[in-house]
Amino acid sequence: MIRVLNIISDTNIGGAGRVILNYLSYADRSQYETMVAIPRGSLLKEPLEQAGAQVYEVDGMADRSYHRDDVKVLKELIRRIKPDLVHTHGALSGRIAAKGLHVPVVYSRHSAFPVPAKIKYPPGRWVNKLVNEHFADHIIAVSPATRDNLTEGGISPKKITVVMNGVAPVEETGPEDRAKLRQALSIPPDTVVFGILARIEDYKGHLYLVHAAKLLKEQGRSGFRVLIAGTGSFEEDVARAVVEMGVEDVVQMLGFRADVAALLNILDVQLNASYGTEATSLALLEGMSLGLPTIASDYGGNPWLVTNGENGLLFPSRDSQSMAKAMAYLMDRPEERREMGRQARERFQTSFTGQVFAKNIENVYQGVLKGDPHGRK
Repeated sequence: MIRVLNIISDTNIGGAGRVILNYLSYADRSQYETMVAIPRGSLLKEPLEQAGAQVYEVDGMADRSYHRDDVKVLKELIRRIKPDLVHTHGALSGRIAAKGLHVPVVYSRHSAFPVPAKIKYPPGRWVNKLVNEHFADHIIAVSPATRDNLTEGGISPKKITVVMNGVAPVEETGPEDRAKLRQALSIPPDTVVFGILARIEDYKGHLYLVHAAKLLKEQGRSGFRVLIAGTGSFEEDVARAVVEMGVEDVVQMLGFRADVAALLNILDVQLNASYGTEATSLALLEGMSLGLPTIASDYGGNPWLVTNGENGLLFPSRDSQSMAKAMAYLMDRPEERREMGRQARERFQTSFTGQVFAKNIENVYQGVLKGDPHGRK
């Protein structure tokens, strides 16, 4: 039995936490025992335990990648539980602690964003390369865009394996349940329903979506609805824009929703307008599992999920006019929507299931434990 200690500093349940939970659903438990170190009080504790992980709460570490006190605490934990391998999700403190105890380290990078000049060019580039390559035996990039971020910062491609996220398929609801939910949300029959399920932060691009809805209205279009589900620090700004742009009749802000699967089931098209930190969107993968076509920005990892004209449409990030044009195109072409949805489901089943994801992660583990610098078996 190979004992793997995951280290994650998140106090909330974000993308990295969901990746660990997805892995646990499909891990080979005959070969791997999964342990997770989290900050004391993290919301990840209960779902991780329910998923079968041994959870260790530690003092400090909350929502920060590095602090010397965290290194000391994590070293004590590693000495006590003696894992065969440490897998960090960010958490530089965890990498330093494990390396100091000569335990092999895998580091997952979960985001993609424009690489700042101070990391692109010396001397910052040299420091970034040294730190990341020294404190990780191998690095997992969750999308090709993430890999490109890492290599732009000087990290050798030989140290990186792209393992794109995978998710459990979303359960399909019946026609009656879908009709009830649409009615509860006051969505008339024959309305084309677009939806975005994401944290409401500036870089998620919700304002561009609201503007796209305004442009569609100005073209005289009706018969569509945009559902915005989620919360975040930019929520008030988006709500104010909905009113100021006069689109309250076609844009509904739903706030936090526990019924994400049910919401996905009533969409005709899923949306992603990100222009920052987008890697492999778990929300888009869940929609693809249901056979939803996607309209997404061309930022980050989106182009590796959505092939323009096949399983959805791509538009230049921060371009409301292009987004509105893509929305109008699919509103007018129900047959094309259905064909794109069929291809989306097919692509999900081929490349993005939880089983494929877990096997790829375990291949990296095996390679590192066998001393392969490329993280292969």
